[in-house]
Amino acid sequence: MTDRKNDITLQRITYLRGPNIWTYRPVLEVWLDLGELEDYPSDKLPGFTDRLLALLPALAEHHCGVGERGGFLQRLREGTWAGHILEHCVIELLNLGGMPTGFGQTRSTRQPGVYRMVFRARNEQVGRVALAEGHALLMAAINDQPFDVAAAVAKVREAIDDCYLGPSTACIVAAATDRRIPHIRLNDGNLVQLGYGAKQRRIWTAETDLTGAIAETIACDKDLTKSLLQSCGVPVPEGEVVDSAEAAWAAAQDMGGAVAIKPTDGNHGRGVTLDLTKQADIEAAYRLAAEEGSEVMVERCIPGGEHRLLVVGGKLVAAARGESAWITGDGQHTVVQLIDLQINTDPRRGTTEDHPLNRLDVSEDPVILLDLQRQGFPPDSVPPAGHRVLVQRNGNVAIDCTDEVHPEVAHSVALAAKVVGLDIAGVDVVAEDISRPLQAQGGAVVEVNAGPGLLMHLKPAVGKPRPVGQAIVEQLFPSEEHDPHPGRIPIVGVAGTRDTHVVARAIAWLMHLSGKHTALACRDGLFVGQRRIERADMARSSAYWEAGHRLLMNRDAQAAVFENGPALILDEGLPYDRCHVGVVTDFDGAQGLERHDVTEADQLYKVLRTQIDVVLADGVGVLNAMDARVAELAELCDGEVVLYAAEGPEGDPPVLRDHCQEGGRAAVLRAGRVLLLTGASEHPGPDLHAALRRHDITEPAQVAAMSQALLAAVAAAWAHGISPELIAAGIETFEPPRLAG
Repeated sequence: MTDRKNDITLQRITYLRGPNIWTYRPVLEVWLDLGELEDYPSDKLPGFTDRLLALLPALAEHHCGVGERGGFLQRLREGTWAGHILEHCVIELLNLGGMPTGFGQTRSTRQPGVYRMVFRARNEQVGRVALAEGHALLMAAINDQPFDVAAAVAKVREAIDDCYLGPSTACIVAAATDRRIPHIRLNDGNLVQLGYGAKQRRIWTAETDLTGAIAETIACDKDLTKSLLQSCGVPVPEGEVVDSAEAAWAAAQDMGGAVAIKPTDGNHGRGVTLDLTKQADIEAAYRLAAEEGSEVMVERCIPGGEHRLLVVGGKLVAAARGESAWITGDGQHTVVQLIDLQINTDPRRGTTEDHPLNRLDVSEDPVILLDLQRQGFPPDSVPPAGHRVLVQRNGNVAIDCTDEVHPEVAHSVALAAKVVGLDIAGVDVVAEDISRPLQAQGGAVVEVNAGPGLLMHLKPAVGKPRPVGQAIVEQLFPSEEHDPHPGRIPIVGVAGTRDTHVVARAIAWLMHLSGKHTALACRDGLFVGQRRIERADMARSSAYWEAGHRLLMNRDAQAAVFENGPALILDEGLPYDRCHVGVVTDFDGAQGLERHDVTEADQLYKVLRTQIDVVLADGVGVLNAMDARVAELAELCDGEVVLYAAEGPEGDPPVLRDHCQEGGRAAVLRAGRVLLLTGASEHPGPDLHAALRRHDITEPAQVAAMSQALLAAVAAAWAHGISPELIAAGIETFEPPRLAG
């Protein structure tokens, strides 16, 4: 037993929801006080590394700063501190829990023994659970105490199950992310917004905002669906709606042969019984179906197996078929025991989304029970040795058959979806051979379903997964529209402290004049167009972030402008993921940021670079060339850079002159008028001093400050592509807010 070490203190935990000083993505930032462990790096703790690896063997695979497999193990052997080790423990627990994570960093602060540790956290609650379990695991390893890793991983998985998107929604969101389309989760469930503002679309599992209510209603009425499909030439089974068990038997007699009985408005196969010929079975099946729906339908039974074909945007994108489940008697075990021994032992069967096939439970499925009784083998009976018993006629539809579908079948199911009016439809087909036309084999479309499950196509029991998420995103954001940024509205971010609200309001006004209904978040409030919809409190970063983020949910917003102070970036991150124009005005504002270990202006470089880091590759970074530290951010910008400055006693700042000599663009204030420079060429811009005089702003300090703010706004508007003529007209009509003091 080692000498017991005191626990690490978690001083502060912050969830950074947007791009931040660490990364583009949400992270959990944890301030740690190592206490006495500051004097005990890993190489000073006898046996610690071996104990830790015994608990989490995969830590030996972590790359860490060395940049190759085993890098973290090397650091452990050489000696690294507990904060860094905790980072890797948390990451590994997230990996084991099913939320793969690779990003993490740990940095010292000015306070001895206090560190900032961050790790990628897609969800705050999941991150907090992983942190708590990783913390407990690390201390157990340090103090040579037992720890239940399996229980810790189970807690992380439970948190993921409680918080994470369902598989259908998650695959669509992942496909959108692959195309760099941002998303916003709108509730605790599966309602998700793809894109921002006026460019957004919404999904709810496999339904979209293109899915009509009338189409859904039609799909829920199987009798109405059949009549519409039949009128358009889609093969459907003969059938009729009945209101009693006796009527069901009469209808079956009229049809002749085997029938199927189902609720007219059921789903997921509940209450559906197939291949019925005897009166007692038909009447029992009627009662079963009546419990699952408002009406019951009797249909002629179509020969063949069940298939689910997924149609998106009028095209077949995936298909799967089911298979029957059988047991073989051994003369010793009951039906229930044989189901567990011969069917449920299949590793593909289970109760989670990781299992493409469900476990079969007679007590929970009355259709299985009815089928067994029809064969004379109730659940507690013992089938003779060698006798086969059918347990489920059409089990989980999870065998991929997309490549086998005949073109005529694909046409029929696409037509079925169009007739009902669904943009996304799961069309159920019964056929003996899906590679042959339906009419040629007596096959038929038996159901058209709205909001179909996608898991069978994402994780088939047999065959390859199909890119159904990509197909749905393509339907919502067609590539043929050639939008370089699908789902995105123009966003301008203004970072700094010095009169940035004036900069933001002026930019929003100029964008409004250019024809875009522009949303604005700044210290003066939240605006959509010219209407203020809410007051804003930048002193409360969380509330301000949430308010600004809500602007991106507004369908009226065709563009958006955000004022972002350094405190917001440190407390919450930016309220958007990327922007078209990013403006940095100054490195003021270090005062009041001591809680973030920021006390000097130079430290704001890492903070305010966040605004430039998120500029799109075809976007523009707009930088104040009068501050050399701000101008240095140019090297970090993925897009173009536009500099702005007021002419000084010695002319333009050297960095601006060099920029223009290299062909760059700049906005320069000379004698009160803005000149727009592109390389060696000049274009006259607005007369700022004349515009300010029209608004009775004549006090020299006010004129200087307001001119600086308007110059930044002019540079940003020009960077966004607004014409110099419209900018000049906009500055003349802009009513600037009064500056403090």
